[in-house]
Amino acid sequence: GGLILFAIFSLVMDVFKIGYYSSFYSCLSAIKIIYPIVQAIFVVVQTYFLWVSAKDCIHVHLNVTRCGLMLTLTTNLAVWMSAVTDESVHKAHSKLKKNMTEEIFRWLLKVGMRSSSVEACNCNSQICQIFKNGYFWLYPFNIEYSLFASAMVYVMWKNVGRFIDHHSHHIQRLKFRLFRRTFFVGIMLGLIILVSGLGVLILYEVQVNSSIESSKKSQALTMYYIFNIICLSLMSLVCIGGSVIYRFDKRDMDRHKNPTRTLDVALLMGAALGQYAISYYSIVAIVASTPRDTISALNLTYALLMIAQHTFQNIFIIEGLHRQPP
Repeated sequence: GGLILFAIFSLVMDVFKIGYYSSFYSCLSAIKIIYPIVQAIFVVVQTYFLWVSAKDCIHVHLNVTRCGLMLTLTTNLAVWMSAVTDESVHKAHSKLKKNMTEEIFRWLLKVGMRSSSVEACNCNSQICQIFKNGYFWLYPFNIEYSLFASAMVYVMWKNVGRFIDHHSHHIQRLKFRLFRRTFFVGIMLGLIILVSGLGVLILYEVQVNSSIESSKKSQALTMYYIFNIICLSLMSLVCIGGSVIYRFDKRDMDRHKNPTRTLDVALLMGAALGQYAISYYSIVAIVASTPRDTISALNLTYALLMIAQHTFQNIFIIEGLHRQPP
């Protein structure tokens, strides 16, 4: 379901790119227009293939299957790198256009164009601007689609020739009831935190971007950090509580080989490294900076809690992934 959602937005992005490049096709290379068409076909074929065959453990033509899956995996990674590069170049061009004169920017646009007439290559019409802004804002969905598909293809590649253990055929069906036990309480608390977080974020953005007074900006920053510190503290306590409850659980740990779970753990730890790095550099910058005021103290607390929360959360999730069903 997640793959199809990202695939739909990726197809919309390809349509916008085709419309944008078609607006001045006379001075562009034909590959610029062909590429989004081929990418759209690739997205449709791959999504259908993964939807039909994602759960297969193939036991015939093993080498050919592994080769094909690895080729698909590397293609997705290449599409991901291309999307990240295009998004970065688009942002760089936007900043260049703001900082440079129109004449210099037009001269830079000549690079890679087939025609020396830049006037015909300008995106002046309203429909062209819609296509341009549309595909730029849809880039993150295309990036996530490539990563999503790469993970699924990797699991399929690991499952080629794999024999499933008999004990793993037991499927535990979870019966979800909204008003039973603590489900309703947990959902309500989560929705309250979510709505409160959106309200704090909107208020923070409005006060920081619109207010000229430094006192108003300081108040917005203080409110933002205090809210996040409270949320991170609650999340850390909940994850610690969950890990303590696991210690009293009678269920055995699942030590069997499972490519999907291994990939989940690797992606979980890899994604946390980025936040660890941001928090580490924030701590270094705060300690090295002067003067140290209330905002710096709140920022330091926020960075330390972010490291603690990700650590406790990862431990809790990894322990949960290795638990046998009840």
